[in-house]
Amino acid sequence: MTPPVRIIAIDGPAGAGKSTVARAVADRLEMDYLDTGAMYRAVAFAAMRRGIDPADAEPVALMTRDLQLEVAEKVTVDGVDATIEIRSPEVTRAASAVATNPKVRTELVRRQREWAAAHGGGVIEGRDIGTVVFPSADLKIFLTAADAERASRRSKEMLELHYDEVAADLARRDRTDTTRDTSPLAVADDAIQLDTTGLGIDKVVESVVALAEAATRA
Repeated sequence: MTPPVRIIAIDGPAGAGKSTVARAVADRLEMDYLDTGAMYRAVAFAAMRRGIDPADAEPVALMTRDLQLEVAEKVTVDGVDATIEIRSPEVTRAASAVATNPKVRTELVRRQREWAAAHGGGVIEGRDIGTVVFPSADLKIFLTAADAERASRRSKEMLELHYDEVAADLARRDRTDTTRDTSPLAVADDAIQLDTTGLGIDKVVESVVALAEAATRA
């Protein structure tokens, strides 16, 4: 199947279903998939592994420029498989600090654009894909869901944490993501918003695929 659009940008807050939906849409449309959030987590993981404070902006920025990073089915950092480790609560919290670093964002945006060029486009998800990374994306989707449902979904993924802890962490991440000076989480003017509250993944995926096909015909 020929991909119906070159770049599909999927943005939204944590727990909205971005990763699951984006992977499934990429499979359906036979396009490549990139999880940009994993890139920020990988930088946080690398900083912690090297004994660098993730909130220490300049050292983290310098490290990022030379970081060997591969994000695919596995996430490899400096040759180390970090696929599982980058999803830990510690790395999740550190990634929020890394994501506010302007120089880190500049470097990762460069890599994200290089990835898209090398792969001929793809389904790319994150928090600033449609607003900053690919403002001319062929299709922009902004996924959201009720706070309680997002916390419930995430708590099922992070069994070591209580629901209240997960809900508080999501609220903190929302504040950080929406108020940071560099590339805050925001809905692009031409993005289509989809509320996934109460919806199964299959239904959301069908909606995005239908929008992609409509964009091709437009």
